[in-house]
Amino acid sequence: MSGCCPPARAGDALPDRIVPGHGLDEGPLVKLPGGTFRMGTDDPDRIPEDREGPVHPVTVAPFAIDVHCVSNARFAAFVDTTGYHTDAERFGWSYVFAKFLPGRIRGASPRPDQTPWWCAVQGAFWRCPEGPGSDVEDRWNHPVVHVSWHDAAAYCAWAGRRLPTEAEWEYAARGDLDQARYPWGDELTPNGEHRCNIWQGRFPVHNSGEDGHLGTAPVDAYQPNGFGLHNVSGNVWEWCADWFDPGEQSRSLHGGSYLCHDSYCNRYRVAARTANTPDSSSGNTGFRTAADV
Repeated sequence: MSGCCPPARAGDALPDRIVPGHGLDEGPLVKLPGGTFRMGTDDPDRIPEDREGPVHPVTVAPFAIDVHCVSNARFAAFVDTTGYHTDAERFGWSYVFAKFLPGRIRGASPRPDQTPWWCAVQGAFWRCPEGPGSDVEDRWNHPVVHVSWHDAAAYCAWAGRRLPTEAEWEYAARGDLDQARYPWGDELTPNGEHRCNIWQGRFPVHNSGEDGHLGTAPVDAYQPNGFGLHNVSGNVWEWCADWFDPGEQSRSLHGGSYLCHDSYCNRYRVAARTANTPDSSSGNTGFRTAADV
């Protein structure tokens, strides 16, 4: 697992929850016609262990997908209506990028040996994304984070939607471009313009913030792709419906996050993918919803 992909939880599984009723999700959807596209990549920069290739034709039926990720405001409506408690709340902790933490919390929080820039912070969850003393009052239009796959699926069940499949996600993220590296083409910063929220500088010691953001960006930041979708590269990892591989116990994620950098993790490419256990959560993982049409 790469540095921008948070470690998996090692705790005991928690029981499934029933989400009461169905809610009204007013997040905008775009209807896509579906069809056959070339999925995956043979890019020499692909990550072999992620099984991004080979390129192969895939046909998807017409479907609808969120224009942008589910925001803190939308998730709050779900929680306020249902009383839902996320996995991070029930475990009592979630992973936070160390540089976002005050020294007292950073020093008291365990760190994984392989990725010491992540801290397991007691009391970190979607409403307190950096742990006790933090809030989302100035981030209502930012993507909700610290949500597990279970949490994303529960929200979708309440809202009468679902998570996109990996094929649907990649089809939508490509924006009708065939085999382009990014949602807008093959150049990361065309004419010097930043098109996504990723790490700028030397990870993990210095982020210049040249793209305008050090942590999450608003859900509608940057130009949309050809299908009108925002932030399918960078900002936050997005849960998909699929298991990462048959027989595995991890779910797929796509899109990369604000911690991705090409020196160690270029998973903000459209064809890139990663995995995590469905109860895992972090400060750079969110989701967008989909629906049948």
